[in-house]
Amino acid sequence: MAEIQFIQGIAEETIPDVRITRAPDGTNGTATFYFDNPKALDGENGDVTGLYLVDQEGQLSSRVVNARFVNGEPAGLEAVYVMKSVEEWDRFIRFMDRYAEQNGLTKS
Repeated sequence: MAEIQFIQGIAEETIPDVRITRAPDGTNGTATFYFDNPKALDGENGDVTGLYLVDQEGQLSSRVVNARFVNGEPAGLEAVYVMKSVEEWDRFIRFMDRYAEQNGLTKS
């Protein structure tokens, strides 16, 4: 099980575009998630409270979440997850491997 959530306990169904950067020495990195028209913006289940990456190892989280608007209507979300150590980087990659496998994003 690997889920991305914006409202704790409610899995986001939209698959994001993810851009990952890492320092040359490997000590830190960032992952920027872009969601077009995510379910979390429909307002039915509450307000977006952060980015939560949940799997069998636990939860990774970030409060850096910004909405994108088109003609005054919410159209997307951008979230940034910052990794400040090699251990945090490795943990994030394990989550992403599980998420990719679960959502059919790996090559067969």
